[in-house]
Amino acid sequence: MSGPDISVVICVYTEDRWEDILAAVSSVRAQSRPALETLLVVDHNAALLDRLTKEYKEYKESAAGTVVRVLANAGPRGLSAGRNTGIAAARGEVIAFLDDDAVAERDWLAHFAAAYADPRVMAVGGRTEPIWASGRRPDWFPAEFDWVVGCTYKGLPPGLVKVRNVLGGNASFRRSAFDAAGGFATGIGRDGDKRPLGCEETELCIRLTRARPDAVLLIDDRAVIHHRVPEAREHFGYFRTRAYAEGLSKALVARSVGADKGLESERRYATRVLPAGVARGLRDALLARPGGAGRAGAIVAGVLTAAGGYVVGSVRARRGGATFSVARLSDSEGGRHD
Repeated sequence: MSGPDISVVICVYTEDRWEDILAAVSSVRAQSRPALETLLVVDHNAALLDRLTKEYKEYKESAAGTVVRVLANAGPRGLSAGRNTGIAAARGEVIAFLDDDAVAERDWLAHFAAAYADPRVMAVGGRTEPIWASGRRPDWFPAEFDWVVGCTYKGLPPGLVKVRNVLGGNASFRRSAFDAAGGFATGIGRDGDKRPLGCEETELCIRLTRARPDAVLLIDDRAVIHHRVPEAREHFGYFRTRAYAEGLSKALVARSVGADKGLESERRYATRVLPAGVARGLRDALLARPGGAGRAGAIVAGVLTAAGGYVVGSVRARRGGATFSVARLSDSEGGRHD
């Protein structure tokens, strides 16, 4: 087997996703290119930690591709610290991340590994497809906003392409990327079922390319995972809440790396992708196609809500009410800087 050894990190936090967690692990163990190991990082949930430890006790030191290690999040509560715990414990040259409510297609890791043949490549992401709880996309839900439910959205370039940042639920990084830039920032990303913040992978990727200007970051849309969208996230209330939280998160990123870099991709998205989506929705409405007006309205509402979150987040950041920390994973003392 050529290419780098890959450790897969799956961060988990609730027993409500028990079947999803088992399915995610099974999809990693079924890869055409075996992972070196799968690390399940449990976010401050003793009952889930104990249950998973018992479930996978016979897979601690098994054959290649079937090793499953269960760890407790060693940092503060939240997805970023959980990922950092996985990074610190992983033994692979490359570390891949899979959401706990997603399953990877059989060649997911094979496509990641192939991209790392170029030594300049420091991160590779893939394509995330939604599995709607209702069985189909809601008529009003615009594909341009699939990032709201953690999936690849309309407007991202197809194929194997260079990008500013990968998307965290379906991504991989060289270990040396974390040596250069540090780990995921705490205080930006998700914390269980609390307000659905994000952008921690965006901030990390921008920080990485500043530390390593020669770094290449890619998305390969052949590296596919399928992500469950629960029924509660198919409603406009969640859509609006997530859009607002994205604005708050973008304000933190802009504070860290500057608005020019922090909003570089968003400007193209807002000025080209979204207006085209509104136009398609209005055209479909005129042709009496289901959901056309709703999609156009949702895009406008999503933009305004995210913009409102950005303004509020920017004010909070200036007043010092919103901070985050970056883990220096090479520091055995667990040091941080703001």
